[in-house]
Order: sequence, then structure tokens, then C-alpha cells
Amino acid sequence: MSETENPLRAEKRRKLHELREKGIDPYPHTFEQKNHAGELRETFSHLNSGDKLENEKVVLAGRLMTVRDMGKAAFFNLQDQTGQIQIYIRLQDISEAARAAFKLADIGDIVGVKGFVFKTHKGELSVHAQDFQMLCKTLEPLPEKYHGLADVETKYRLRHLDLIMNEESRRVFVARSKIISAFREYLNARGFLEVETPVLQPVYGGAAAHPFSTHHRALDMTLYLKISPEIYLKRLIVGGYEKVYEIATNFRNEGIDRSHNPEFRMLEYYEAYTDYNYQMKQFEEMIAFVATQVTGSTKITYQGKEIEFKPPWRRLTVYDGLREYGGIDPEKISDAELRAKLKTWRESGDDETEQKSRGEMIMEAFELVAEKHLWQPTFVMDHPVEISPLTKYHRSKPGLVERFEPFAACMEIGNAYTELNDPEEQYRRLKEQEAKRVIDEEAHPMDEDFMHAIDVGMPPTGGVGIGIERIVMMLTDQPSIRDIIFFPTMKINQ
Repeated sequence: MSETENPLRAEKRRKLHELREKGIDPYPHTFEQKNHAGELRETFSHLNSGDKLENEKVVLAGRLMTVRDMGKAAFFNLQDQTGQIQIYIRLQDISEAARAAFKLADIGDIVGVKGFVFKTHKGELSVHAQDFQMLCKTLEPLPEKYHGLADVETKYRLRHLDLIMNEESRRVFVARSKIISAFREYLNARGFLEVETPVLQPVYGGAAAHPFSTHHRALDMTLYLKISPEIYLKRLIVGGYEKVYEIATNFRNEGIDRSHNPEFRMLEYYEAYTDYNYQMKQFEEMIAFVATQVTGSTKITYQGKEIEFKPPWRRLTVYDGLREYGGIDPEKISDAELRAKLKTWRESGDDETEQKSRGEMIMEAFELVAEKHLWQPTFVMDHPVEISPLTKYHRSKPGLVERFEPFAACMEIGNAYTELNDPEEQYRRLKEQEAKRVIDEEAHPMDEDFMHAIDVGMPPTGGVGIGIERIVMMLTDQPSIRDIIFFPTMKINQ
């Protein structure tokens, strides 16, 4: 033991050694847990104050969170994954070994309790302990109860402590799991097949993003962590599956902010013989289903403001958004005028448009002036072709494609296309992207295997991607993506 060890750790270590000296194993191999706190609260909610169920034995395990020692007896709270329950222990009721284990127990230790349920005269459901067992003697003291983890950095870096001390954090991550299950339930009920695509890919694609790369020694080749499963999922549509989806972990070597993490989950699905109009209707119906499954309603409150997910959602073209929120007509404004507008709208005021196409400038303008107004669910539709190399031309609007991006709470929550399946046009678009890579590292690379699949033939297809984390943020009312990822990407402490 270090001479400079924290006094609280030193005391816990002393008790650990004393347990061993008394012949008590502080780290037993197993414990037959039969009940949980939440289950007991639900099952025995009907009890009246003073009721005892001495013939119905329960067996609980969890972390000791608070202790009120009264000499020959004590109350303590035991916390498991379902919450906390009060335990009453009277030293004369338990064995000598159990008494020794209890006297050497500290807040934070993991313990097992056997006993019966009763309700105190104050009406609190409790368990009267008839046996007590040490299951894990801890060395690190827990944060002080009333302040918990005040430092946000520590909360994200030491998530295990956050989950122990913060019931709200545990609730959020349970909701996250339910949200993902609800997406699966919706798609499985409609005949979709869940699939897996490679995480390590020889050619990355399906999004405009910087990839992470690694070197495979045996094959002596560079591989990329997937930025999107799109290319592989389309190849499965070519192969004959008509409805496929993947809930994939994607990786993008980009910045970190309240809605971006380099590693994130995305639901992506493709459905043959559909287009973006069909997928808009399916998208709004699916999000309404998920919201209802998880929160009980299509109406939620996010950061103090209501969001109503009930269909139909607003449809807003990129051009109409610029007319409404930017005061410009994108069909009439010249490139020079648009460039000047962008310079005034940017916070920096710098001119960063010299190498941008007209379509790229139009989308930057939309991001700057329109997105901040899109609180209620809105489909932003009909994007410029220059930024959509995998999307079909719009059937009635020259220079545009059939694409939509759903927004809510002023955040983009997805992306969808009527997928491009013309092999000659797809090849031409990818060649254009390849040429752009000299000045734009995020441009889509040529993928010969993908082009072979498109040459073989892909039916008319609608494809959709949904950012899981942003849906979770809204449905759990959390302000940052770091609050709904167990272990967000963080810089290593030096």
C-alpha cells in the first residue's frame, strides 16, 4: 500500500484485509440473485403500512448506497439495475459471519441480501434482511452523494461512476436501447432483412466525410473504417434482396461538438421499387411509431420546446427555404451575388467559395440561413446535383435530384434518395467526384466493385439513413450527443 494513499481508500483496504483475516471471501465467485428492486416495488405495491410477508423469501444483490446505523440495527439502500430499495438489518437476526461482513461494509460495496418484504409504518417498501453477504469489497470511494459528478468531463470519462450515481443517466441509456429495438420492430414487421456489412473497407463511400484508415499487414493494404454502409447495402439490393437494413457503427474523422462524435450509430435501409416520395411517408410514420413506443406520444418536449412528430411533416424545398429565410431567389441570383451573400452571412466574413460549385454554395447558404428555423419536423427536399453523386435526377426540376434531409430541433436527423441506378450516369458522376478529390478530400472515390454491381442492374430503389444518436437526444431530452453515448470519444489524459 502506498504511504500517500487516500485515507478513505486506506480505510477500505484495511477492512478488505480484515475480512480475509476473519475467513470471509470478499470476492466470491457467484451469488444466486433472484429478485430486483423494481420488480419488488411493482409486485408488492399493494401492501399496507406495517404489513410483513415473512414466508415469502427474496434474494437481492446490488451496490450499498447509503447507511443509517442505529447500533444494533441499521437501514441501508441497495441499488441494482432497476433502482434502489431500502433494507432493514438487525444484527441479532443474522449469523456471526454475516454480522462481521456487515460491520466491515462501506458505501459502494456490492452485497447480497436474503430476507422478506415488509412495509414500514411510514409506508416505505423494504426488505428485512435475514442474511448478508459481501460480494465485492471496493477500494475506490464513490463521489459524495449530494453532489455526485459535478465535473462533466469526469462524467463522460468515468461513465461507470456516472451510472452508479445518476439514475437519470441510467434511464437515458435504457431508453436508447428501447429506441433501437423500436426501429427494428418497425422494419422487421414490414419484411426488412437485417444485415451486416464490413467495418473495414478497401474503398470508403456513401457519404462526404474524412475516413479513419489502418494498415492490414497480411494483405499489405490500406483499409478504411466505414463512413457509411450505403455501397454494400445497394449491392445486396442488386443481389436480389428487396428490403435490407443495418444498424451500423460508422466512423468519420471529423470534429466533435454537441451533435457529432467520430464514432456513431446509424440506421440505413434500402427498399426496391420505391422512391423518395414513398420513403418520406415511411420515414415520418416510423419516427412517430418509435416516439410513441418510447415516450407514449408523438409529442415530446426537447430542451423546453415542444416537437410534434405526428405525420404529415412539413415539406420544404431547398430553393423555397432560401426564398423564405434568406430573401434570395436561387433560380435568379448570379454566382457573384451568391458569393457576396455568403460572405456577409458567415460569422467570419471570409470568402471561402472560390473553389465551390454553385450547388455547394446554395447548400451552404441554406445551412446558414434556413436550418436554424427548422424546429418542427421538416423534410428539406430537392438538392443540387453537385452534392448528390448517388442520387437520381429530379424528374421535373432540371439541375436538382430527388433527395430529402429530415430536420427536427434544427438538426439534420437523416438523409434519403431516389437512388441512382443508371450505370452510365453513375460512372460519369463518380468520375467527376474522383477529379474533385484534388481539392476536396471528402469527394466520393471511384469504386469499381460498386460500379460492377450497378452494371449488373439495380431496380428502382429508395434509400434512407437515420442518425440514431440525434433521435435518442430528442426522445430523452439530452442536450449533447455525449450524454447518450456510453463512452464518447475523448482526448487521453496526459
